[in-house]
Amino acid sequence: MSKTRVISRIDIKNENVIKGIQFDGLRKLGDPNQFARKYYTQGADEIIFMDAVASLYDRNNLYDIIDQASQEVFIPITVGGGIRCLDDIYKSLEAGADKVAINTRAIHNPDFITEGAKVFGSQCMVGSIEAKYQDGWWEAYYDNGREKTNKNVIEWAYKLQDLGAGEIFITSVDKDGTQTGFDCKLINELNTTLSIPVIYSGGCGNLKHIESACKVGNLDALAFGSVLHYNKQRICDIKNTMKKCGLRIRE
Repeated sequence: MSKTRVISRIDIKNENVIKGIQFDGLRKLGDPNQFARKYYTQGADEIIFMDAVASLYDRNNLYDIIDQASQEVFIPITVGGGIRCLDDIYKSLEAGADKVAINTRAIHNPDFITEGAKVFGSQCMVGSIEAKYQDGWWEAYYDNGREKTNKNVIEWAYKLQDLGAGEIFITSVDKDGTQTGFDCKLINELNTTLSIPVIYSGGCGNLKHIESACKVGNLDALAFGSVLHYNKQRICDIKNTMKKCGLRIRE
């Protein structure tokens, strides 16, 4: 069994860390690199930077932030938002990212995942999915949960794997920022479907929520936002809880 990763998710709008509930009511929280340094010092295994408005404004604005972070944070960095062409991937990697998370572009052109994997390797390509539960199934969304795709999340995740994604990063829009617990049913569904690692994001508010997620089965990675940003838990608390639940973690 592989070791479970603890990942800090940092959403950014106009060079500020932001956080809301279900991607709405966004609040500015501060400098993204200060947050990244804090979580690196606490023992995070990876950092994910997400540009929350890249799709809206048709651009990627995180190169400077990634460049600074890569000089201060010596763990893998993933960047998402506004990746539309191979040159965007190249610039992100050149700035210091290790992986790119692709959502909108993959929805409109699924073969982009394959193209990126051929040039940069599958380990670089993260299929990003925003999931909403309705009428007995999860639908994939993009543009921070605003745009419907009519794609079944489970089927779409499997398709992204088949196209060459080396990892899936899935956010429960229903749970995001609510601090009411992970969507454990979604975790269970994907655990039994995919052979590539899955990062689950959205909903953690306390250590009991982590315990509930651990009971579902093997976890590749959990991503945390609000619970860290608002100092409700530290990385060491999260890792200790996982360890008590029987998961192998990165020390």
